[in-house]
Amino acid sequence: MDTTRRGFVVGASALALMAGSASAEKKYDDGASDTEIKIGNTNPHSGPASSYAAIGNTIDAYFKSLNDQGGINGRKIKFISLDDGYVPSKTVELVRQMVEQDKIFALFQPLGTPCNTAIHKYMNQKKVPQLYVATGASKWGDPQHFPWTMGFQPDYHTEAVIYAKHILANVKDAKIGVLHQNDDYGRDYLGGLKEGLGKDVDRIVKIVTFEATDPTVDSQIIQLKDSGANVFFNASGPKAAAQGIRKAADIDWRPAHYLNNVSASVAAVMKPAGYENAQGIITAAYLMDATDKQWDDNEEMKTWRAWMDKYMPAANKADANHIYGYAVSYLMAETLRRCRDELTRANLMKQAASFRKFRVPLILPGITINTSPTDFYPIQAVQLQRFKGETWELFGEVMHAESS
Repeated sequence: MDTTRRGFVVGASALALMAGSASAEKKYDDGASDTEIKIGNTNPHSGPASSYAAIGNTIDAYFKSLNDQGGINGRKIKFISLDDGYVPSKTVELVRQMVEQDKIFALFQPLGTPCNTAIHKYMNQKKVPQLYVATGASKWGDPQHFPWTMGFQPDYHTEAVIYAKHILANVKDAKIGVLHQNDDYGRDYLGGLKEGLGKDVDRIVKIVTFEATDPTVDSQIIQLKDSGANVFFNASGPKAAAQGIRKAADIDWRPAHYLNNVSASVAAVMKPAGYENAQGIITAAYLMDATDKQWDDNEEMKTWRAWMDKYMPAANKADANHIYGYAVSYLMAETLRRCRDELTRANLMKQAASFRKFRVPLILPGITINTSPTDFYPIQAVQLQRFKGETWELFGEVMHAESS
């Protein structure tokens, strides 16, 4: 009996020591604890890019839904999304506040190429993750020089290369007019288009730019038509993209029209532009579109619709930004989950750089997440789609970056 009692005592002591050891193995940086993970974000909830506010709102709802289920590894997510209005100087101010005062664990999905550019060096100097940024500029995949910054979506440069190849193969005697935002975002697309055209780069007959704050792009569209272009490469954010589609129709300019993926939302762009004006436009896709009937019986789409009904009942499901926000939030949650009890910023980046053929819901079949310590481009494949009726129709095969 005494032996049994002593055995129990020893066993309990051993368990206590093991529990203490497990507790001691927990590692935390600022913004993480036994009960909470503090995640920061900047988003244009107002201003010229405010249609993207749907992304920030979806992320907020996603983390609330996770918290309702107990959080991640028992820790609730505190999500702080601040409105920078798509103004880089404001982004700098708000990010400094979140890093230095709010002590966030990581910055997740800050939106916009110019806004992320303004904080790029700062985040890396502070060694705070600038993770899965909401911009496809190619510079976010440079782990050698910026190990604390990683993109999410296919990069703009590669996307434009794919458009260039399609133009050369499908448009007879192509004369290309380019509209792009006058910043790194727009220039990335232009650079990719030129690279894809190669020796045929002189097929670009006119390039016009605009500022994100410009009220319209009407004069630019008139210039492109007057140039004799029979191809329109539209590298614009949602507001300007919709204006460009509508103005081209108003002046009876009907070129082969290629639209950058970031402005492919049916609700935010195609409907405001007028469905009748958007017929035949081509863009690249890597996410399912809720308006495409082929996904109606897809289990991932059904799950998303039910989630939207519960957590964002007033939102417009035709807005592709909600699918984007859901998908990237799923990836972020999985990255945090893989950190387990080592919630250090270095481990967060390590986990983000360790995905192999990982399936994220609502990403097109055949496309998976792949990263490594030397590859900070999570998604490197797209499929082309054409606008028909009131929705997009996919065509062709999934194209990977290396095949472009």
